Amino acid sequence: MSRRPPIINVMAKAAFRAGRPLVRDFGEVEQLQVSHKGPSDFVSTADLKVERSLFEQLSHSHPEIGFLMEEQGARGKPDAPKRWIIDPLDGTLNFLHGLPHFAISIALEEQGELTAAIVYDPIRDELFWAARGEGAFVNHRRIRVSSRVKMAEALLATGIPWASRKDHAAFSDELLAIMPKVAGIRRWGVASLDLAYVAAGRYDGFWETQLKPWDIAAGILIVREAGGLVSELDGGQDMVKSGSILASNEKLYDQLFEILGKAKN
Repeated sequence: MSRRPPIINVMAKAAFRAGRPLVRDFGEVEQLQVSHKGPSDFVSTADLKVERSLFEQLSHSHPEIGFLMEEQGARGKPDAPKRWIIDPLDGTLNFLHGLPHFAISIALEEQGELTAAIVYDPIRDELFWAARGEGAFVNHRRIRVSSRVKMAEALLATGIPWASRKDHAAFSDELLAIMPKVAGIRRWGVASLDLAYVAAGRYDGFWETQLKPWDIAAGILIVREAGGLVSELDGGQDMVKSGSILASNEKLYDQLFEILGKAKN
């Protein structure tokens, strides 16, 4: 059992409160009003309700902290040394199609460093969380990345480029390079949960590009606190800004890095 730090309790309370109506809305998904933001990129009334709820609760608890949110962008003091990075509904497309795989993602960034994170799956009632230097957990159980060393036994996750993205050929090269070497590859379309699953040892690695800060900020810290390695595909460390990410356990990271690097050449 673990005792959550106070800041994690604040984040979890906000996610739990926002998650309850989200589950109700999921049960009535066909009645939701939906507006297009772009090809395969939707915003629903559920997104907006969750984001408003999180903003109100976190603003009340910590008015000094700024915000970067998927729907409303930057809010609060622009020069605040701390900011919440929030995805109110990661996996909107799943949600709208009745697939029960989506999450609320919240990260706290202080002076450019990620210090606290949660990824909450309201359908399974799983709260993945981490605080810098405190380890990573799902609910009250500590988690660690997998210990697999053989690529042939590895289960990986990734994201497949959709209609509006232009990196289809590059992704195809990556997939062709990796597929013959691993046990399997999954694509669920929820980067925050993909990273949380790497942290919990359910996946052995994850890679994707062109992601947004709110897609990956929380997951980066959770993987690191679970003993995993995280970088950009080229080895850089500015994942939140670039949207390029590779996460794995220490034993498989170098092999994945090499395979993906050769695929790009």
